[in-house]
Amino acid sequence: MSTIDRITEKLARGVANRTSRRGLFAWLGGTLAGAAAIPALPIERAQAAETTSNAPNPQDVGDASSCGYWRYCAIDGFLCDCCGGSVNACPPGTTMSPITWLGTCRNPTDGRNYIISYNDCCGKPACGRCLCSNEQGERPMARPQANNETVWCFGVPSQSYTCSTAIVVGVATERKQ
Repeated sequence: MSTIDRITEKLARGVANRTSRRGLFAWLGGTLAGAAAIPALPIERAQAAETTSNAPNPQDVGDASSCGYWRYCAIDGFLCDCCGGSVNACPPGTTMSPITWLGTCRNPTDGRNYIISYNDCCGKPACGRCLCSNEQGERPMARPQANNETVWCFGVPSQSYTCSTAIVVGVATERKQ
């Protein structure tokens, strides 16, 4: 027997004496379950969506302070564009809620549907300017996640609603018939 074989055998027997198969399987199972759970951890996507949608887009035309602006097809609230913020950003002194409702709006310029994240800005009294109540795709309160009547100021220090943004999250895929 060679020296390498003896060293390998001694190490293998030492590990076998100090551990059990059940312990190994328990550790392996825990590691795999933990690794599989990482993508399911909650993260705040509002800021990431805002940074990707702030890039100027020549096809994003229209008056962002008007209820007829294409992104506002399912918005219900005061427009942040009229309240010191923008279509993508909250006014100073407010915080964007990480909890959101989604809508799908058609951009009339390119004819494509886009997924819009409607985030409420919270922390000051309601703005009181440019109130819009568009109800395209609104669902009854039996499905609160799809209802735009809910104030979504959760997960922020103040639950005082100020205004709402309309952030483009991505292009909606067409439904195959």
